[in-house]
Amino acid sequence: MTDKTYAAPLLVLDAKDGGLVGHRPDVHSVDVPADVVDLATAAEWAIAYGLGAGPLSQYGEDAGALLVLTEGAGEALGLPARLDDRKRLRVPDDHPAVKAVEEGGWKLSRAGLSPWSFLYRGRVEVSVATIPWGAFADHLRWGGVEDVAADPYALAYVLGQYAERVITPTGSTAACSLALMTAVRPPTRLVRDRGTGRPQRVPVEGSLSEAVDPAPPEAPDEHPLAKDRTREESRSPEHVINEEAYDWYREPTEAEAAAPYVVGIDVNTAFLAAANRLTVGIGEAVYTDGPRFDKKIPGCWLVDLSGAELRTKDLATKEWKTLPAEFPSPFTPDGKKPTGPAWYATPTLAYAVELGIEVRPLAAWLRPEAGGYLDLWHNRLRDAYMDTLADLGITADMDEEAFLAGMATIEERDPEAVALLSAIKQTAKGGIGKLREKPQGKREGRHAPWPALKRPTWRPDIRAAVISAARVGAHRKMVKTWNVTGLVPLAVLSDCVVYPSAYPTARAVVPRKPDGTPLPGGFRLGPNPGYCKEEGVRSMEWYRETVAKGANPGRFIKEGRDSIREGE
Repeated sequence: MTDKTYAAPLLVLDAKDGGLVGHRPDVHSVDVPADVVDLATAAEWAIAYGLGAGPLSQYGEDAGALLVLTEGAGEALGLPARLDDRKRLRVPDDHPAVKAVEEGGWKLSRAGLSPWSFLYRGRVEVSVATIPWGAFADHLRWGGVEDVAADPYALAYVLGQYAERVITPTGSTAACSLALMTAVRPPTRLVRDRGTGRPQRVPVEGSLSEAVDPAPPEAPDEHPLAKDRTREESRSPEHVINEEAYDWYREPTEAEAAAPYVVGIDVNTAFLAAANRLTVGIGEAVYTDGPRFDKKIPGCWLVDLSGAELRTKDLATKEWKTLPAEFPSPFTPDGKKPTGPAWYATPTLAYAVELGIEVRPLAAWLRPEAGGYLDLWHNRLRDAYMDTLADLGITADMDEEAFLAGMATIEERDPEAVALLSAIKQTAKGGIGKLREKPQGKREGRHAPWPALKRPTWRPDIRAAVISAARVGAHRKMVKTWNVTGLVPLAVLSDCVVYPSAYPTARAVVPRKPDGTPLPGGFRLGPNPGYCKEEGVRSMEWYRETVAKGANPGRFIKEGRDSIREGE
């Protein structure tokens, strides 16, 4: 670990009285010298001032300096007010601002001068985020940070808190999430060769140290391994794994339709919670014919669950009983029963065993080298999430009524903390998605490799395992709820579950023990990741009208807004 101290992780630069001023995360400001006139001199000054942050792990590296530019600061440093190239989102390479970087002895990354620019000189790096170019725009999933950006002081505070609790920003929240994975579990470390005495890098145990190919069923259609896949095969779960989040809904029964309300309950940071203590593959996949299922080995397995009966044990008698026909299947994203053999991630089949189903794999791609790669990533994001909720007055020791009341008014409180909370949630969600980043821009052909494949963190198998764990985790909670309350879900969208209810509150649908305390393993109200909050309450009439339009009510139960789009 480094013993170097830094003045701040970042500064927000703004124009003031004909000069530049830097706003620090601690709400102090510093005058920028008059000789800072372009990005090259700004980078020089940022290093001299002491911007940066220490490593987040034993073998990690220091985080580089970050300068965030307002419109006025960008103008003062010779940058155009807007990007005319809206397709590539970059300044032309012959622009004077680009020339100034090169003449100052710095190099730009392949992204060039763009909303997020990276200046290099040797091993020294300075990142530059330009607000008017869209550095915190909606498509980069920074939540309400762009709204806060109008006030440089507030922006510096929010980004400083993000840097302290998560990581110094380096682009979209998804990109920051991958950077955090690497920061807490670095791929390599330096050791001295015993023979030569020279330093060399060796892999860190438990880290993703090199890029590995996916198993053929894990490869997306654009991947080189999928070049011989037919259109029919690309749509068949017998050829391509389909571990995705739920998108399922149904018409209510006559008895359910008599309930006046529908209540949506939302699992807090569901993917983050699913990643906790999840064993995932580290190394390459190995093919095996007809293996015996082992829930301790991560991978994907070809299994026929089309004849499986969904059962669970009665909580009182411990005898098996069949789930109602209205229940969604835990094995498919659309909740329909499997129709034949399909590829599944290990958590899905481990849950099938819980339901008393005999799992007999036909084949498998397994990763014997495994571990809890996401544990440290989870822990840091969990702490960041809980600490930010506490800033908003939401704590783990609140009773249910106080929690529901607090969450109902949370967006009316400190806008900086609300923006930070949204960014943290998007970081948790976006990182899982980016483990299977699709191609961007032009390629030589439909199945040509793309840059993301060179990353050790391009791991669609880990993404599949997390989503699998989240989906079956939600189903497990639904089964527990039915066991106690008799309620069957009406709709599920990702981490939101909709139930019929006689009362307009989430408290009416969460399962409880006879003494009124939360049922272990069921939906539980509270702020912790994996616990639940009330997503929304609407009328049964609204539910039926939404279904009639062919839309999943879980998407719009939160005040009619698209909850998935907003990162819930």
